[in-house]
Amino acid sequence: MSGPLAERVPAVVALGGGHGLAASLRALRRVTSDLTAIVTVADDGGSSGRLREQFDILPPGDLRMALAALCGDDRDGRLWADVLQSRFGGEGPLAGHAIGNLLIAGIWQRLGDAVSGLDMVARLLDVQGRVLPMASVPLLIEADVVGRDAAHPDAVSVVRGQAHVAKTPGVQEVRLVPASPPACPESVEAVRHADYIVLGPGSWFTSVLVHLLVPEMAEAVVTTSARRILTMNLAPADETQGFSPSHHLEVLAEHAPGLRLDTIVCDAAYVDQDPQFRRQAAALGAEVVSAPLRVLDGSPSHDVNRLASVYSDVIGH
Repeated sequence: MSGPLAERVPAVVALGGGHGLAASLRALRRVTSDLTAIVTVADDGGSSGRLREQFDILPPGDLRMALAALCGDDRDGRLWADVLQSRFGGEGPLAGHAIGNLLIAGIWQRLGDAVSGLDMVARLLDVQGRVLPMASVPLLIEADVVGRDAAHPDAVSVVRGQAHVAKTPGVQEVRLVPASPPACPESVEAVRHADYIVLGPGSWFTSVLVHLLVPEMAEAVVTTSARRILTMNLAPADETQGFSPSHHLEVLAEHAPGLRLDTIVCDAAYVDQDPQFRRQAAALGAEVVSAPLRVLDGSPSHDVNRLASVYSDVIGH
């Protein structure tokens, strides 16, 4: 860290993708104005997959969601966020495409640079923060999965593509293709100069761990002087079906052996059911900060106000 935090706004970098990262960003923006989102670029489904295949570009969907989460809280900001997330209906060639995906893809085509394009969209929308890709090239996720063959329940099979892996139970390990992709230089720089790094919540293998499989990014996260915060999911789902909270931490450690954590933020009702969780957290060097984090209807979604309150306590300034 550079300079006393008491004299300035803390620089926070949030890593993830999809709805989990969006929830974290909406909470963190209430804690700091110096906020950078670093977003996974392995999505190969839906609108993002179609644009990625057609134009050989980074999948824009998770980047779009991060931009929408950082739009202003005023009337215009909320309108822009809604426009970004809206999709074309009907049966034609545009059906299913998110308006924001087409905007990002079009600006990328015009400028020829992903980071400059995202910065331009951010200025256009008066985004409160910066949104960057995790890597400079689109990525493919491969996963080793057990239990897909009923006749041979211990047999290992390979599932390819984020859209498939994210919905497949029995994932044991994930890897990237290419195996050592180039990290986005601006993203690495942001991590190195951050005061706090927030990892998660999100799909554990395909949105959280995947950041630690890009060598330059993993090195930056492991060696940064920033304090590292892990935000746990509220419940296992799909790719982590049957995982206990402590097993989530085990697979994190397996995929990033050198990673140490300072704080783990988690929902009290979820982790208190696992007697091994705090022991596993301590093995990673982390203090556990638990609180009720679910939305009031009990669904597995983080309440932004509650999450912001916990982040404020942990980060402070």
